[in-house]
Amino acid sequence: MPDEAGRSAGPMIFWGWLAFSLRNWDVGAEFQLLFMMNRLSALPWLSSVLLLGVLAAGASWAVNAYLKPPVAVPGLAVGAGDESVTGAVRALDDCFRKEWLAHGLTPTVRADDLTVLRRLSLALTGSLPSLQELREFDAARPADAAGWWAGVLLKDRRTSDYLAERLARVYVGTETGPFLIYRRRRLVEWLSDALLKNRRYDEVVRSLITASGVWTTAPEVNFISVTNENKKGPDEEKLAAKVSRAFLGVRIDCVQCHDGKLGSTWTQKDFHSLAAWFGQADFAFTGLRDNGKMSYKHRFLGQAEVVVVPPGVPWRAELLPAKGGPRERLAAWITAKENGPFARAMVNRVWALLFNRPLVSPVDDMPVDGPFPEALEVLSEDFKAHDYDLHRLIRVITSAEVFRLGSASGDGAHPVTVEAEKHWAAFPVTRLRPEQMAGSVVQAASLTTIDAETHVIFRIRRDIEVANFVKRYGDAGEDSFEDGGGTIPQRLLLMNGNLTTEHTKNNPVLNASSRIAMLAPDDRAAVEAAYLSILTRRPSPEEEKHFLGLLAEGKNQKSRANVMADICWTLLNATEFSWNH
Repeated sequence: MPDEAGRSAGPMIFWGWLAFSLRNWDVGAEFQLLFMMNRLSALPWLSSVLLLGVLAAGASWAVNAYLKPPVAVPGLAVGAGDESVTGAVRALDDCFRKEWLAHGLTPTVRADDLTVLRRLSLALTGSLPSLQELREFDAARPADAAGWWAGVLLKDRRTSDYLAERLARVYVGTETGPFLIYRRRRLVEWLSDALLKNRRYDEVVRSLITASGVWTTAPEVNFISVTNENKKGPDEEKLAAKVSRAFLGVRIDCVQCHDGKLGSTWTQKDFHSLAAWFGQADFAFTGLRDNGKMSYKHRFLGQAEVVVVPPGVPWRAELLPAKGGPRERLAAWITAKENGPFARAMVNRVWALLFNRPLVSPVDDMPVDGPFPEALEVLSEDFKAHDYDLHRLIRVITSAEVFRLGSASGDGAHPVTVEAEKHWAAFPVTRLRPEQMAGSVVQAASLTTIDAETHVIFRIRRDIEVANFVKRYGDAGEDSFEDGGGTIPQRLLLMNGNLTTEHTKNNPVLNASSRIAMLAPDDRAAVEAAYLSILTRRPSPEEEKHFLGLLAEGKNQKSRANVMADICWTLLNATEFSWNH
């Protein structure tokens, strides 16, 4: 058995060793280490030396990884050397400068780099950047911070996973659907793979509309199979509504029952002719297939009989190819470069994902022929000209001046006017979406990045925690980008709910607050680490002085850890944390 000295050092040694091992958790290696430690128990002095060595290594590694800048990595501005990207950015900048001049507006000063990095991470991954990532940025110090970070994130599975979920909400909603013929998770994974590979957006849409096969082995089929509810085949009317809203940004389903609803120029015939393209889709033993013997039928308002409705489109019928199956012809019409609503709808949605506010609202009820903001037209033409390249579209928007403006006036004394935000002369301040808020709490509690390299146990835990928080906080379902305002129960959930409480309490294994208190070289470094992890900025002199005073009152390691937990809880519940700015 180990001697008394070894036993008394046990708790500290254990946490140091665990902090070291969790960076790259290999269960087999851990069992080997524990087995070796047990065998060495016959030599108390050697066991103690080994354990103290592990503790020292773990503590040293943790301080270097979490609280010290890492070794410099090469920085590269996204789009560097790509004149077509910089040319598109200049054209976009010109659009807004003309608009500001026309309305007599002066844009706000440029936001600092950390603020822009925060915006990008929230928009593309659904959470804050980690302390580890911020230290890597400090080491790289690229000339174009936002461009460099966008390039990093677009290659990251977190980005494709998050954007795939956002798009899946548009395409199939949030419900689980009919389990026997629908697998939402498989569709999201398929979308994530397509986004990570930067597959052409028009190809992705054509695959969703024309897919055949079994919903488990051909995941894109789930776009159609989700609409089946107590029917032999897919629900043609739901599919017509989905394709018009999701891919064209048009609510043609408002005339599903009768003409002229809410002043619409569409007719019942327009809607049901669109639904008729799916009339031959059927579920067979081999999955989704087209059956040429089937057709779409409907009884129109005021008519006594059900009639066969031939397929048709509500505008630009000349873009329909003459040959091909019904769904192939519809997909070709929707994604045709001459069909303006297709590109505009996606550009408007990507803009909304990046700013949490679209250029044209609502995102699924845009006019077919305009008028449109000049910026939307410029981006849409660029999107089409470069083969529906989503990565490029994101790079262009996030490189533009409008994305990098501050959300407050330069002097801090004059509030930004509603008119300035309306015309994008300031970055619009918006409330974080529920999944962004939950994801940010979990990430802030981990000094290292929670990504595809993180051990699966921690990723599962994060996904469960985020799902539970969103369910209790309130899930808006499909993206509407309409801020309904926060509620008192939502605020109380963040302050007193399990998510915030569990991620700020004294827990050296799971929480950053405890590790910062234990491993930070001094109080100033501890306060800075907390601010960077939670608010993605460094504290002001006044804030630093206040929290340094609180930490100075910590008489021992336990009280210091409790103070650090209180500091992190306070920052997580600050209004600044819950808003994008």
